[in-house]
Amino acid sequence: MCRPPAARESRAMEIVRVNGLRKAYGGRPAVDGVSFGVEEGEIFGILGPNGAGKTTTVECVEGLRTPDSGTVEVAGLDPVADHEKVTRLLGAQLQESELQPKLTVREALELYSSFYERPADWRPLAERLGLVSKLGDRFAKLSGGQKQRLFIALALIGDPRVVVLDELTTGLDPRARRDTWQLIEEVRDRGVTVLLVTHFMEEAQRLCDRIAVIDKGRVAALDTPAGLIGRSTASTVISFTPSGPLDERDLAALPQVASVTTTDGRIVVHGTDETVTAVISLLAGLGITARQLRVSETSLDDAFLDLTEERL
Repeated sequence: MCRPPAARESRAMEIVRVNGLRKAYGGRPAVDGVSFGVEEGEIFGILGPNGAGKTTTVECVEGLRTPDSGTVEVAGLDPVADHEKVTRLLGAQLQESELQPKLTVREALELYSSFYERPADWRPLAERLGLVSKLGDRFAKLSGGQKQRLFIALALIGDPRVVVLDELTTGLDPRARRDTWQLIEEVRDRGVTVLLVTHFMEEAQRLCDRIAVIDKGRVAALDTPAGLIGRSTASTVISFTPSGPLDERDLAALPQVASVTTTDGRIVVHGTDETVTAVISLLAGLGITARQLRVSETSLDDAFLDLTEERL
């Protein structure tokens, strides 16, 4: 859930700063002039379509890739030139990771703890992430979701000031996903800055203080979740199943309609409060009943599509 503006205004510094970042592969730009700052103690989200440059951006923050141009700073340090220092204050859960197949969960946690002078106690982490019953299991025997939870624990075990989480809850079931969200909120409340790459709009809307939408290697928008939703071309979503034939063009001609779509006979209209009244009046005039009528506010999902739709 977003922190109130007053909390964000009180933060004194940006702990992560990306300025004019560019990175190309084979002559094709993956990141093309990305700039943003992450304030200390916030959860900063990065959203974007597949191939938009999200992972390349955070890999430059982690020091795993060297930018072609532009600058990246973590607590005033260069992640490449000062890589050893940065690894002491930054934890990372990568989009794709592997461990030795025969390494047990306990051995992995103990091994990673040994890398740090003052590691966090891995036992509460293991308990919080549902790994206690798996401590004796080898990595190769873990399910995809269990591996994901282990990598989250390993990202936090160094008690970092900044943690980068790339596709945090991919592979987790709904209950494990929500438990993980609560853990990340607790981590943030302890003062850790979180840089979160995600495809889950609900996840971003719940967790993030601010979000950068990256599309085709550029920042298409940067705002709070509420601010991004406010940019959407429509503020209200009306969905229903008509009791009889209905021409989409009649709906599209109504006041303030941004879009009309039909899927498996169910119609979804994006518009405003004014559109709701107009839709109901139209249906009444045609003698059509709106079955399973639902009216809701525009979501971050809708705002994301608005911001990236033309390029998609």
